[in-house]
Amino acid sequence: MDLSLSEEQVMIQDMARKFADSELAPVAADLDAGNDQQLFQENLAKLAELGFMGLNISSEYGGVEAGSVAFSLAITELARACASTAVTTSVTNMVAEVIQAVGNEEQKQQYLPKICSGEYKAGGFCLTEAVAGSDPAGMKTTAVKDGDDYVINGSKIFITSGTFAGVFVVWAVTDPDARKGKGISCFIVEAGTEGMVIGKSEDKMGQKASPTNEVYFENCRVPASAMLGQENKGFAIAVGELAGGRIGIGSLALGVGLAAMDYARQYLTERQQFGQPLANFQGLQWKLADRYTDLEAARLLLMQAACNKEQGLEFSQAASMAKLFASEKANQACYDALQMMGGAGYIKEYPLERYARDVRITSIYEGTSEIQKVIIARELLKAVQ
Repeated sequence: MDLSLSEEQVMIQDMARKFADSELAPVAADLDAGNDQQLFQENLAKLAELGFMGLNISSEYGGVEAGSVAFSLAITELARACASTAVTTSVTNMVAEVIQAVGNEEQKQQYLPKICSGEYKAGGFCLTEAVAGSDPAGMKTTAVKDGDDYVINGSKIFITSGTFAGVFVVWAVTDPDARKGKGISCFIVEAGTEGMVIGKSEDKMGQKASPTNEVYFENCRVPASAMLGQENKGFAIAVGELAGGRIGIGSLALGVGLAAMDYARQYLTERQQFGQPLANFQGLQWKLADRYTDLEAARLLLMQAACNKEQGLEFSQAASMAKLFASEKANQACYDALQMMGGAGYIKEYPLERYARDVRITSIYEGTSEIQKVIIARELLKAVQ
């Protein structure tokens, strides 16, 4: 068993770390405060120039073909500095991978180079609805065939990068009479398409620099050529891409958790109580030991899932396990890191309160922890039926 990284993977990890340290970390607090959305988008453009918006995309379409392991490593490093930038990068890669996986050659040639180069700024993944969150098969958005077009009506919620994404992949019901989950199709919709309206950015608890929007479709007409994959086969596309997305969100959680523990660890060596550094107290040492052990286990689970995906093996269960464990343990790491810093961890002069806010959503989006357990149990039981 060889757990070492390839030369290319190390290079991408180092590049992501250097970018995070030089470009993201110095401005993360300001971006969190909502002070500079333009700078946020400029950083995304720089990441695109470096190849981070097409990490697992063929070079034929402008990607770097680095693979899923490199993707996981990159998202972790970006999240150490700015979770908002990391989630936007992760979702944009998801959108590109959807198009590469099921798009026809014309669609790949038309959209992938613009995503990878940053021309589209970001990609939007339009699946969740007010009545269809953990149960996406229950969506109500429809796409009705009208001549050579489809007319989309409905709305999506919690869409990352809604305000500035240049292209969206959108799921809608195309056969309302089909069994649940069997009559759903997927479409590519470019920003600015008539009938697609972007709602206000949500006022979120964390990851504030990354806008999250409701997207409305009001007689939004798209050509039949905008359909991704086969008609009424779109739900399987969503399920497959969500599994890959869970590697991204688990990696993001890991990055935030590591950032929190690294900061707290340094603080413990500098802060003194009872005439000695906090680092001398066994109770705090044990917290450090426990949390770093958790995060290392999360890293290994993520590497397993990413490696399986990269090799074309079944990875859904592994991705759910990795996402569940990484997000829950990262939440605990941020909570314990804040606790170890006492009152200092609660004020904005230090980054711990931001880490705690940013990490909280990782156990919710791309499938809640509860849904991950459902998926894991289902896969386990399949093996004995």
